[in-house]
Amino acid sequence: MRPRVTAAGLFRRVVLGPLVIVLTVVLLTVMPLWLLLAIVLSPIVPGRLRPLRLMSIAMLHLVLESILLVELFGLWIASGFGLLIRRPFFERIHYDLVQTYLVVFYREARRVLRLKIVTEGPAPDAYPGEPLLVCCRHAGPGDSFTLMYALMHWYGREPRVVLKDTLQWDPAIDVILNRLPSRFVSPGKSEGGSPGETLEQQVGELARNLDHNDAFVIFPEGGNFTPQRRQRAIDKLRRLGLEAMAARAERMENVLAPRPGGLLAALDAAPDADVVLVAHTGLDHMQTVADIWREIPMDKQLIMRWWRVPRAEIPAGREERIDWLFSWWERIDDWIDEHRPVDLPRSYGRRRDAGRR
Repeated sequence: MRPRVTAAGLFRRVVLGPLVIVLTVVLLTVMPLWLLLAIVLSPIVPGRLRPLRLMSIAMLHLVLESILLVELFGLWIASGFGLLIRRPFFERIHYDLVQTYLVVFYREARRVLRLKIVTEGPAPDAYPGEPLLVCCRHAGPGDSFTLMYALMHWYGREPRVVLKDTLQWDPAIDVILNRLPSRFVSPGKSEGGSPGETLEQQVGELARNLDHNDAFVIFPEGGNFTPQRRQRAIDKLRRLGLEAMAARAERMENVLAPRPGGLLAALDAAPDADVVLVAHTGLDHMQTVADIWREIPMDKQLIMRWWRVPRAEIPAGREERIDWLFSWWERIDDWIDEHRPVDLPRSYGRRRDAGRR
């Protein structure tokens, strides 16, 4: 279904997108001044070369985003001004563009921030040729970015992702994910959905007809973990009279109580797909620009844990599936408790990611 273009969508694509490109060109023009300022401040500011590292990451993102926006505009023209943009040929090109951005940005960010990625458990390439429902803990943009990189680059999957509509204010994300199978959702509405269509219906529609290399990705918590959101989720369960679920959520200290509606709709829409659950630890506290500034350079080890659940092991009834999901979230909460972030030694630097291959 072709998403409706709203006034906000037109503003993002006609005004905000070109503005990002202009900003990038201006910043590149005065780059020597920024570079000189960063070099002068680096010995003064706490953290090894913190201003220089942050400037490097920010400029890389802006340059890649601007190049991507220009390429997306060219594809729109080549597809007959959008007429054929959702045909398989153009869809494959869009996935390739996303993967290229992720690979370039991930490798540079890992080098600049000094990160090491370790994976545990049966990852998505353990059983090739089968569609998957990927159910992931939500703990910040850094972890979510790493998940998408892993699915596409390591495991050759084409993600169909459910994500918050506020992310559309990133111009490249807005354009490219509105052309690929995805859903931007918010409580009670979605820009890409049809009038009167519930969130569960939108999710179910997205999860239908998965093929051999698809990975449907959903974050059941509905937002990044913070102590405040955790308490609000518990309070909401109590207001709804779900005291038993509220008590279970209260015992989980590292995750939000999962919202089961979207995952239940995906399970019904993709009856042959197994479920892969993903937890990660290491970047949990990276929520704001201030957090990023404080933590650079990070010198951290990020651990990703995968669990694959065959469809035969998933209950059939709605209440049983909700209990099953809560049980898994309790298990993930325990796993996070046992795998706290690990600081890397100062000697760690140019080594390859030993945890992957």
